Amino acid sequence: MAYYLTADGGTESLRARVYDLSGKCLGQKAVSYETRFASGARAEQAPEDWWNALVAATVGAVGDAGIDASQIEAMCFATTCCTVVALDQDGNPLRPALMWMDVRANAEADAVLATGDPALAINGSGQGPVSAEWMIPKALWLKRNEPHVYDAAHTICEYQDFLTLRLTGERCASLNNTGLRWHYSSRNGGWARGILAALGIEDLAEKWPDRVVPPGDVVGTLTPRAAEALGLRPEVKVVQGGADALIGMIGLGVAKPGQLALITGSSHLQFGVTEAPLHAPGVWGAYPDIVYPDRWIVEGGQTSTGSIINWLRRFCGGNLDLAVLNRKAEALEPGSDGLIVQDHFQGNRTPYTDPLSRGAIVGLTLAHEPHHVFRAIMEGIGFGTRAILDAFQAGGYASTEITVGGGATASPLWMQIHADTAGLPVRIPASADAPSTGSAVLAAHGAGRFSDIDDGIAAMVRPGTSIDPRPRETAMYQDIYQRYLALYPALKGALA
Repeated sequence: MAYYLTADGGTESLRARVYDLSGKCLGQKAVSYETRFASGARAEQAPEDWWNALVAATVGAVGDAGIDASQIEAMCFATTCCTVVALDQDGNPLRPALMWMDVRANAEADAVLATGDPALAINGSGQGPVSAEWMIPKALWLKRNEPHVYDAAHTICEYQDFLTLRLTGERCASLNNTGLRWHYSSRNGGWARGILAALGIEDLAEKWPDRVVPPGDVVGTLTPRAAEALGLRPEVKVVQGGADALIGMIGLGVAKPGQLALITGSSHLQFGVTEAPLHAPGVWGAYPDIVYPDRWIVEGGQTSTGSIINWLRRFCGGNLDLAVLNRKAEALEPGSDGLIVQDHFQGNRTPYTDPLSRGAIVGLTLAHEPHHVFRAIMEGIGFGTRAILDAFQAGGYASTEITVGGGATASPLWMQIHADTAGLPVRIPASADAPSTGSAVLAAHGAGRFSDIDDGIAAMVRPGTSIDPRPRETAMYQDIYQRYLALYPALKGALA
C-alpha cells in the first residue's frame, strides 16, 4: 500500500493528515502556534513555529494512522497566502513573518497601483485597488521601514516556500501563490519586473525563489535532515501545493468552468473556474493556470469570518458554548432582532479592497444577548459573500451553486444562512477538509498515480450533503441585505 502525507498550514495551527488512494483520511494531528497582533492591523508569526508544528504533526498523524512510515510515497501541503517571510543565506528567518491578514502595507499597495503597470489587470481590470495583503506591497514595506532586513534578505518568500526549502533544500515557489499574490504571469513573461522597476526595487526579483513550479509537479525529495526529523524515507517526493484555499478547490472537486468554491476558516474565499480570462471591478483575477492547466480562476474574499466568531468568544471571556449559541440563534428570525454586522473586522478584501474599513455591530439594544450577536455575525458574513457573488455576476461570471469546505461546514445553521442569503444551494463534499484532500490528490498525482488532477478528483473526492435556500427566508434577507450594503459607505465617512 502507498499513502500520502498532507499538511494544512492555517492561521492558527498546522494539521497533518495521512490519506490512501481512495481519498480516505487514516490519521491526523494538529499543532497550534501563536499569532501576535498589534495596532495598525498588524499580525505576525514565527516561521520556526511552522517547522516545529510540521514535524510534530507529521509524527502524530503517521502514528494515528497506524501505518509504517516507509509506506508514505509522497507529500504535499497547503498554507496561508500571502504570509511573507525574509530569510538569510542559510534559510533562517530575519524577522517574524508578515501574515496574510497583516495590512500595514496599505500605502505601499497604493504605490503599486500608481505604477499603472499592465500586470495590474488582475486588480479590478487595472482599476484597483491593490491589496495590502499581497507580496509586492509587503516587500516594499520592508524596504521602506526595515531596510536592514530587506538588504540582508537572501530570500523573500512565503510560508509555502519556507517549508519547501526546509524539506528539500530547493529555493522554489508555487505557481499557485505567485500567480495569485505576486503579480506573476505564466503567460506574460513571469515576474512583474515593470512594477519592481517603477518602485525602485528591481533587486526583489533576485531575492525571490529561483524556480516556480505548478501544483502537482514534483519539487524534489526530502533532504536527509528533513527525513530524519519527520521520520520518513529520504526518497519521499515533495509535490508542489499552494495557497490553502486554492488547493481546497481541488479537495472540493471544483474544477469545471462555472463551478464556485467557498473555502471557510478564519477567513472566507470565493473562487470560480472559467475557460477564458475575465477582469472586472470588485473582482480579483482571472489568474491563468494557477490550479489547473488552461483554466482561469476568479477570486473574491472576506478577510475576517471565522476569526470574528473567535473574537466574540474572547470578547465574552472565552466561556461561550457554541452548541448553546447555535441552538438559541437558530430559533431567531432572519435579522437577529434588528442587528446588522459589517464583517470588516480586519479590513475588506473584496469587493471594496479597503484595508482601513472596520467591523461594526449596528442596531444594539439592551434586550440583545450573545446569541443575537452570534447569529448577526453569521448573517453579516453571508451578506459579505453575497456582495462578492454580485460583483462576480456584474463582471460576467455566475454560478448556480456553491460548494463549501472548511470549518464553517460544522454549523448547519451557518450553511443554511449562506444558502438563504445567497439564494443558491450549498453543496458540502463528504470530506470538508478541502485543502488537505486537495493536497492528497496532488501528492498522488505527483507520485504518478493519476494522469492529471481531474482524474485524481474523480478517484478521491466524494459527494456529500446539499442544503437548499428557503424561499421565505431568502425573501426576508433581500431587504436586510440592502441595509447591509448601505453600511459601508456610511461607515467609511464616519471612520475617516
